[in-house]
Amino acid sequence: MQDGVPSRPAPASTRRLPPLVALSYFEAAARTRSFAAAARELHVTPAAISHQIKALEALLGVELFVRHHRRVSLTSAARLALPALQEGFAALADAVEQLRAHSEARNLITVCAEPMFATKWLVPRLHRFYARCPEAEVRLQASLSSVDSMRGGPAGLAEFRRAGIDLAVRFGYGSYPELEAQRLLEVSLLPVWAPEPGAEPRVEPEALLGQALLSDGTAWRSADRFGWPQWFEHAGVAVPAPLREQRFGNGLLALEAALTGQGVLLASPLLIQAELQGGKLAVACEVAMPCPFAYFAVCPPLALERPIVQSFRAWLFEEAVPCGGGGAATA
Repeated sequence: MQDGVPSRPAPASTRRLPPLVALSYFEAAARTRSFAAAARELHVTPAAISHQIKALEALLGVELFVRHHRRVSLTSAARLALPALQEGFAALADAVEQLRAHSEARNLITVCAEPMFATKWLVPRLHRFYARCPEAEVRLQASLSSVDSMRGGPAGLAEFRRAGIDLAVRFGYGSYPELEAQRLLEVSLLPVWAPEPGAEPRVEPEALLGQALLSDGTAWRSADRFGWPQWFEHAGVAVPAPLREQRFGNGLLALEAALTGQGVLLASPLLIQAELQGGKLAVACEVAMPCPFAYFAVCPPLALERPIVQSFRAWLFEEAVPCGGGGAATA
């Protein structure tokens, strides 16, 4: 003890310890009470076990085994030391597993996005990221928590840490304090519906007032609305009050209603390319409304230091380029 402060034992690395291999041979022989059994377990010869234990006894200055004819037994010193030694080997095994898990986590990335984007844009492209990084493991979460409900929040560093998210594709304003954010995709909204055979798919904006209007509840999560009333205003159409809409909790539900012919939906062409190209949906009117929200790639600063996060983020922007996305950093 110095200056009233209790002294602590010196770290194991600074104390003179016997070779780990000798200790492991002793543990196996003591546990099995047999040099031969220990040799089989460790895939060495009984002579090697005997040699290491003799060397260990000489180094420690104490006998560990009493040799009998065709068997051995532990001395009192060995019996006392064995439990602590086994605990030490267990702790070493746990530490090695933690190191191994950390090594495996180098290629693991947890990504969160709103359900429509995750399902219709991200998942169909993931095979191209795996082709580039075959060792990667992407854990994808689809959640409406990735949609902004207000400017500057509620997304923050604490929320990312709590959810264990490395990268989020947020649908919102782009102002995320404490986080690294960059605009990924601009969004505009077009009316789409399931085409009827032989019918002209495109109509004038006024004609949509008489249609069943399907609404994605995502457009109502923020005070800045971007639903049917705003679209009709953008198209220069006076809207009778009240405007009747069938609202769905997320874009995927609203999309399914449109695909089954239940009405006309405001949707981003970027997210329904497969349905448009396959003829399952058609543009009902060419008037496109710019959306006040955009998609942003958002990361905690420390997560962005990981190579796997850097690779995934770079791949996202490469995929967005053919769609007309990308942009300057906004946070």
